[in-house]
Amino acid sequence: MINRQPFTLRNTIFLRLLSTFLLIMLPILLFGVYLYNWIVQTASEDISKTAVSQLTFYINDLEKEIERMKLLQFGVIEDEDLNELTLTWDTMDVFKRTEKINSLRKRLYAIQNSSPYIKNVSAHIYPIFKTISSANGPSEFDTERYNGLRSALSSRNNQIIEWNGGLFLSAAKQGVTNGNQPLFIIEIELDQERLQEALGQFNTYPGSGTLMTKENTSVILTSGSLEHLWQDIPATIAQIKQNPVHSTGTFTISGSRYYTAIASSDYLNMSIYRFIPEQIIKKPLDKFYLWAWLFIFVAIVIIAIYAFSTYKFIHKPLLTLVKSFRRMENGDLDVNIQHESKDELGYLYGRFNQMVTNLGSLIDQVYKQKIMTQRAELKQLQSQINPHFLYNSFFILRTMAKIGDVERIGQFVTQLGEYFQFVTRNASDEVLLKQEIHHARMYTEIQELRFSRRIRVQFDALPREIEQVSVPRLIVQPIIENAFEHSLEQMKRSGNIMIRFELEENEIRIIVEDNGDSLTDETLERLSDTLDNGDEHEETTGLVNIHRRVQMTFGEAYGLRISRSELGGLKGIISIPYQGGDAHD
Repeated sequence: MINRQPFTLRNTIFLRLLSTFLLIMLPILLFGVYLYNWIVQTASEDISKTAVSQLTFYINDLEKEIERMKLLQFGVIEDEDLNELTLTWDTMDVFKRTEKINSLRKRLYAIQNSSPYIKNVSAHIYPIFKTISSANGPSEFDTERYNGLRSALSSRNNQIIEWNGGLFLSAAKQGVTNGNQPLFIIEIELDQERLQEALGQFNTYPGSGTLMTKENTSVILTSGSLEHLWQDIPATIAQIKQNPVHSTGTFTISGSRYYTAIASSDYLNMSIYRFIPEQIIKKPLDKFYLWAWLFIFVAIVIIAIYAFSTYKFIHKPLLTLVKSFRRMENGDLDVNIQHESKDELGYLYGRFNQMVTNLGSLIDQVYKQKIMTQRAELKQLQSQINPHFLYNSFFILRTMAKIGDVERIGQFVTQLGEYFQFVTRNASDEVLLKQEIHHARMYTEIQELRFSRRIRVQFDALPREIEQVSVPRLIVQPIIENAFEHSLEQMKRSGNIMIRFELEENEIRIIVEDNGDSLTDETLERLSDTLDNGDEHEETTGLVNIHRRVQMTFGEAYGLRISRSELGGLKGIISIPYQGGDAHD
């Protein structure tokens, strides 16, 4: 019996080919995705690094500029005209005061012109309650401004002072007699418009922006077109500071993604933030992105075309071949596959058709040969009617006639006639098991008349559920005949022969055994070897004939098995299949 695996799509060559192709395409697709992400990441990193470098360069330059302004500022504190105005104001006449004020204003004006970031330079002189400005000249003393700048001077690391919306650099000279009240304060007011213009140089991308903040204070300067961003500045700065990346990062601000570059100055206690919209970096990659989607689409089309062509030209023809094999396995030998193309599959189909034709011829030939062999063996068995049995039967009739046992003579003649009628009948090679057992029982009863004093026969009744099973003709009686002739005939007394039946779920066993004492181990071994390994060309008679005919009818799993009986003689077991009581077809 063929152990055939169930046919499923998972076991098909088509699925394996398609899976292999997908495994080949998958690295290409993954490489395309990786390449796209790598280009986006590389471009963003390059832009971020460039932005950080520009901010760092600018803030370093701003530090140097502020340091230079501070040096000029401290130089003014030691100015001779300023100190004379502060200390000798009351002793000067009007001409002298005017001369010193003009000289001081010229110096302040020179400082103002030294840097584009300076809007105004002023000296707030407390003892004379005067403020001298490079832009406006002398004016009344601004007490509020003086006190604001003085309080900011008390903080350390506070180079740039934010006061009243302005940005200032401040330096003071302490008095000797007035406690902590400075004699004068030199103020440099930074030009916020110029600083914003300087920050605007970083807004090279549309939608970008830059802001400058002072630590722990509000925003100082902003530049760019991100008006909606400036409304969320506190939240934006808090979000950036919480990020562990200190120089660059990507943040979502007001619902938009930005690449953010950061540069800080500990000296100025300030930071500059540059915001670049994410789409600005990805925009040059839009064409690449389009090509990537086109590549994916083409890959899907290629996979679909490959799957369709593989199914049409490989899987479907192979499926046709598999189905044809299945039909052939089920006994249909009229299968013929048509294939127009002269390819490898066409050659396979042609060989398959030729194989089916040859197989049909061989089966027909072998079947006819077996039928003829079976019929010949049966006729050979029929022709081997033991003349000795016939002579003994006539001798029994003669004895019955002498004693005048007319009733038994009629019964015996009837049995003998049925016996020879069954043996010589040529109508069918198979009979019902009920008929075969009836014939064996008649033969046994005939032999009982001959050996009634010496041999005892125990013949069990045939179970009703197996009476209609079809079996080859003459398979039981020859075994009983073999027991009488070769085992029991020479015994002078106490001969015993038993015929019984065993029924299991899938098998029927007919058991014939005797208590003959002439069976040697060598003879038993020779008989067993003949049944198991008999040559088909040697003479086919007796037990070998029975064994072969049962196997030809039911298969090699069945037949005749012999062994030594528990009674001491030969034990023969005929096994045939049983299918729930149904007759064998």
